Amino acid sequence: MSAETTLENATQDSNLEKFVYDDQIARMFALATLVWGVVAFLVGIVIATELAFPSVNLGLDFITFGRLRPLHTNAAIFAFAGNAIFTAVYYSTQRLCRARMWSDMLSRLHFWGWQLIILAAALTLPLGITQSKEYAELEWPIDLAIAVVWVGFFGVNFFMTLARRRERHMYVALWFYIATIVTVALLHVFNNLVVPIGLFKSYSVYAGVQDAFMQWWYGHNAVAFFLTTPFLGLMYYFLPKAANRPIFSYKLSILHFWSLVFIYIWAGPHHLHYTALPQWASTLGMLFSIMLWMPSWGGMINGLLTLRGAWQKVTSDPVLKFFVVGITFYGMSTFEGPVLSIKSVNALSHYTDWTIAHVHAGALGWNGFMTFGMIYWLLPRLFQTELYSTRLANLHFWLGTVGILLYIFPIYVAGLTQGLMWRAITDTGQLAYPNFVETVRVLIPLYVIRAVGGVVFLAGALLLSYNFFQTWKRRPANYEEVEHYAPALEPHYDDDPAPQSRLSGVLEVAKKLDVFEQLAWHRRWERLPRLMTIWVIISVVAASLFEIIPTFLIRSNVPTIATVTPYTPLELAGRDIYVAEGCYNCHSQMIRPMLAETKRYGEYSKPGEFVYDHPFQWGSRRIGPDLAREGGKQSNLWHLIHFRDPEKMTKGSIMPPYPWLEKRKLNFKTIPDRVWAASYLGAPYDKAALSDSITLAKQQAKAIADDIERQKGPSGLEDKQVVALIAYLQRLGTDLFKTPKSPNPSAEPAPAADNKTAQAEPALTR
Repeated sequence: MSAETTLENATQDSNLEKFVYDDQIARMFALATLVWGVVAFLVGIVIATELAFPSVNLGLDFITFGRLRPLHTNAAIFAFAGNAIFTAVYYSTQRLCRARMWSDMLSRLHFWGWQLIILAAALTLPLGITQSKEYAELEWPIDLAIAVVWVGFFGVNFFMTLARRRERHMYVALWFYIATIVTVALLHVFNNLVVPIGLFKSYSVYAGVQDAFMQWWYGHNAVAFFLTTPFLGLMYYFLPKAANRPIFSYKLSILHFWSLVFIYIWAGPHHLHYTALPQWASTLGMLFSIMLWMPSWGGMINGLLTLRGAWQKVTSDPVLKFFVVGITFYGMSTFEGPVLSIKSVNALSHYTDWTIAHVHAGALGWNGFMTFGMIYWLLPRLFQTELYSTRLANLHFWLGTVGILLYIFPIYVAGLTQGLMWRAITDTGQLAYPNFVETVRVLIPLYVIRAVGGVVFLAGALLLSYNFFQTWKRRPANYEEVEHYAPALEPHYDDDPAPQSRLSGVLEVAKKLDVFEQLAWHRRWERLPRLMTIWVIISVVAASLFEIIPTFLIRSNVPTIATVTPYTPLELAGRDIYVAEGCYNCHSQMIRPMLAETKRYGEYSKPGEFVYDHPFQWGSRRIGPDLAREGGKQSNLWHLIHFRDPEKMTKGSIMPPYPWLEKRKLNFKTIPDRVWAASYLGAPYDKAALSDSITLAKQQAKAIADDIERQKGPSGLEDKQVVALIAYLQRLGTDLFKTPKSPNPSAEPAPAADNKTAQAEPALTR
């Protein structure tokens, strides 16, 4: 009797079920990972080069730094890392569940839907179609598609596979996948609530302080639950496989998982230290960020100690080399992150390239190296042949390592240089470097080294591409579909008897803690995916609501200012041009209450100044100066020439020219929709603004155009985009210093104040 016949008989006798894994979906996502990774790295090199040589954009609007940077970040996070996550999830989930994915159709819909979303991002972002919220720039139709693909295709398929699994207890990698799917869905939906006015334009329902809070609740936790938890799941599955060793500590993995899920969600406000966000919120974010050290390093230690007894393999196995460096970067990044959250450190690092270096160490070091290691491990298994070249894989490892070090160290140096120069005060109490451009020019050599590092890193990725292609060419004519057998889970299951305390002669509470510490309760949870998912949701939602509810409901968190009024119709249009050009990628609009900042920019920013900002424009870095008090500092003609040729007005500026603003006509027909949306979101416009916004906008545009002409500038600008943008810039930060209207028209006007700061105080009301 043949072995096959014996197995078939055994199947019939013991209710074994036959199944094969769907490896084609993993092959598709692995290829997409590689393709989009090369695109993301290439775009990164382009914008890194533009920092040193702005003319690299060749005068083309769609490849300026402001428009390409969101494309780079989205490609790196959601295209490269996203497809890597799906590769790992589809390959490992089937094997951990001993079940094929629930629906091949949903798997394919997920793949093609995600690639179309990436393609849509690649087309819209360079065209200036953006929400301007970092890592959430995509407009609402694409956001809807993301929700459908993530929840409807990916989430449903994953959880139905869990429900039909043939392995009773879920392995730790699946816990991290559950947390990823649930939390990313929550973050994405609540951060992208908008009021659309067209297919390509919408406004956040949140304003100013609340919008900033929601954005960094999302932004920080996108890092946590898109770039951390799924890659930890990847680590817990692929590292033991590659090392042929079990994970070091089961208990440590439980501690790692739950403390990470519960603590991470609190930490977002540390991105807003010394801003207009209430101090209690940012302090809370700092405290929980520091606590993140414990679970993060627990995970790193668990990963590295899994290699105990297998370290000799690291010297020869490129897969383990990539994993070891990746986990090391995870440890470094999760040490540095809490350090950067400490207020005194953050005061120096925020808005500088230090943060950029931190992000790249995590994204390229942790996510990149873990992805490369996983792909090298998968290639022989997915293509059922030997890896084409181990030598090329080793060369990729060294190019990647040298490339990332060459890439991030200049950025760290640049960040420290910026922070120290911005804060430097002379013995006489004046700014040591009062001209902002001084702090930019000194960074040019570092920007060049950074770009060279990026080229080396990309060269490594291209070697992987070649290895991938050559291994694929050696695949068999038809892939062998290995049949697997496993019994279906019985509906009834008896857990092991409850453990007893191992202690004696101690208090009852100590005995209970001893029983708790034996983790039998968690062993039960591991066979109940619905219960585990509910606890993940409770952990995430409880922490979020604890911060969100006070921020939104306590009125004193956002004091109103009587003189702050809605933007005019023309200023609204100009603000949208500011957003479309990606100005927020280089300029902040948030002056922190620090001596060096108030000396350089003026009165520090107040929360009440942003109540009509949908979305907020505080930014996260300063390649150019802060613009929060830009209004009235320069003439209209100065701004016009500055957009035409920044170098002419600011010697040494690395801002690219924007000559098209002077040529393109402003679409006045869209202004009523913009005003309507602002009114719908709470801006108190009068009847004239609501019913005749086009006329008001044209009147203001005419006044600015006439002023430019009076100053010997060109004529005929009253219908050009540049006039709207100038109107917006001239408004920035000026409301705070206006004299409030008297509630009684007959009352005597308030005496003039001596300076702007003094004028602001009576305008503040609560």
